[in-house]
Parts: sequence; C-alpha cells; structure tokens
Amino acid sequence: MKFLIAALSALLILSAPAQAKSLWVDNGYTSLYSDKKARNVGDILTIVINESTTQSATKSRSNSKSGNVSVGTGTGIFDFIKAFSASGSDSFNANGSATDTSRYSGQITVTVVEVLPNDNMVVEGVQSIWQNRDEHKITLRGIIRRDDVTLNNTVPSTKVADASIKFDGKGPLNAKQRQGIITQLFNFLF
Repeated sequence: MKFLIAALSALLILSAPAQAKSLWVDNGYTSLYSDKKARNVGDILTIVINESTTQSATKSRSNSKSGNVSVGTGTGIFDFIKAFSASGSDSFNANGSATDTSRYSGQITVTVVEVLPNDNMVVEGVQSIWQNRDEHKITLRGIIRRDDVTLNNTVPSTKVADASIKFDGKGPLNAKQRQGIITQLFNFLF
C-alpha cells in the first residue's frame, strides 16, 4: 500500500507541468542587456537645471523744436500795436538702459506622465524645500526625447522642449522681500 501511494504521488508530480520563473524582475525592460533609462509612464528621471539668461536694453530719445514770431508796429486804426517779437523753444532728452542677468542651477527629479506617439515623453515634477519656515519650490514640465536621456538617467534642462521651469517661494523671508501695499499703489499711480 505504501508503494502504491508513493507511485501515485510520483506520477502526480511528474504529470504536473513545470513552470519556469525568472530570478530577475524585468520591470518592463525588454532585455537583460538593455539599460535602465526612463521610457514608460510612471518612470522617473532627473533633470539637471543649468540655465542662464541675459537681457540688455538701451534707449535714447531726443526731441526739440523752436519758433520765432515778430510783429511790426500797427498803422491806421491799429496804431496802438507796438512792435514786438517773441521766441520759444522746447527740448526733450531721455536716456535709459537696463541689464538683467539670471542664473539658475539645480536638479529636480520628474515623472514621465505621458508617452507621445513619436516616443517623446512628457515629464512633470515639483520639488519643495523648506528652510526656516520658508518654502522654495521648483516646478518643471516639458517634453524630452528618449535619445537625450543619459546612461545615468538624467537630462540637461537645455534638452527639454516646451520647458516650463518655475522657481517660487513663500514664507516670512520671501514676504519681507515684497513691496508693501502703499509702495505698490504709488508705483501704480506714478
């Protein structure tokens, strides 16, 4: 009887189909040899922000005019008019220049939110840093090409198309850097 039970058990074990399971989790990657770069919705990558802008404007305006009027003595019934002359001039000069230079650098990790039909990826992310009750926030949204993702899963900000990079902050220190309401009113009026 023991032999019969052992034989039936062996027969059941041998008749069950064998299932091979991989020791490696592929996470949607196609090959053991493929890289681990972002390529699907939900994947993350890092944008290396290195932006600088310089704007310069110089304006000069000049305007002048002059006029002379001369009247001789009146005759006949106009003899009460005495000879006189008048002249006037007006001139206006204005010069102005402005230069604005900005430099931004940092890193922000973003998420792929959409893969477009041409395999470009729409990425989006927010990074919020709090320091002494002040919040410093970086928001980025744009489109990147898969070819621009480096081996260490980063993309330079200069390779982000339709990029919207916003640096913002709030808190006591940021509030003190804004003009008061009366100053804003005077700036609006004058």
